Amino acid sequence: MKKLVFKGCGTAIITPFTETGVNFEEFGKLLEFQIKGNVDAIIVCGTTGEASTMTDEEKKQAIKFAVEVVNKRVPVVAGTGGNCTRSSIELSKYAESVGVDALMLVTPYYNKTTQAGLVTHFETIAKETTLPIILYNVPSRTGMNMAPATCLALSKTENIVAVKEASSDISQIAEIASLCRENLTIYSGNDDQIVPLLSLGGKGVISVIGNIIPNDVHTMVHSFLEGDIQKATKLQLDTINLSSAIFCEVNPIPVKEACNMLGFNCGTPRLPLVEMTAAGKEKLKQAMTDYGLLG
Repeated sequence: MKKLVFKGCGTAIITPFTETGVNFEEFGKLLEFQIKGNVDAIIVCGTTGEASTMTDEEKKQAIKFAVEVVNKRVPVVAGTGGNCTRSSIELSKYAESVGVDALMLVTPYYNKTTQAGLVTHFETIAKETTLPIILYNVPSRTGMNMAPATCLALSKTENIVAVKEASSDISQIAEIASLCRENLTIYSGNDDQIVPLLSLGGKGVISVIGNIIPNDVHTMVHSFLEGDIQKATKLQLDTINLSSAIFCEVNPIPVKEACNMLGFNCGTPRLPLVEMTAAGKEKLKQAMTDYGLLG
């Protein structure tokens, strides 16, 4: 079996900003909150981290900072994918140089490509690094889907070890699991499908709600993997309403507001994302109160 980057809850952490850049003081607090919450890995500069509106320098600073603060207590995974192969290689090499444990590479967006292009794109990046790579399939964001046969082809590359599957298509995920078996670890990219994906052999989740309930998501996954299916299922069902509220507007608008409600100073998302609506805030606040996060 290939190297397992982590099993359990990998939180796709938000990036707090000031008007001039990353709010590193608050970022450090968020990282420590995750460690204290028994998170199994931290993913920096992903979709939830608003990497698409960060400059290359900001991404490098955030990745380096996360590596230094976490200090090998859990794996740090850097989102270094994009729609330019050359730029992704450059950022991936930088991330490796500062000590990240793995890379996460999203499928190209806007320009997209063919399935054959996906294979060449990811293989080209993989040749330029020794780090384990997690592929990231999120068709709702990128406008393209990575087919199971493409996952199979890519699983034959030694350091392509996993896929974050956020297509929401359980049948597709089952086909990937059937084709790739132990050559490609599958992580859920959807918080409302963690247990279903684990039942197909998945090893965890790259989570958004993990930003606010890391220990519960950690417990959900590990309970399942240790054979306590009833406990895992209960946690999955208990988090459905909270997950729904966290995604009632475009991610990461609600989760950033949720962190603010918990007392962090995360500010608002960067344009073109905007502050959460009043109705959305009320729904989120109620869900968090019902879950016991707010008094």
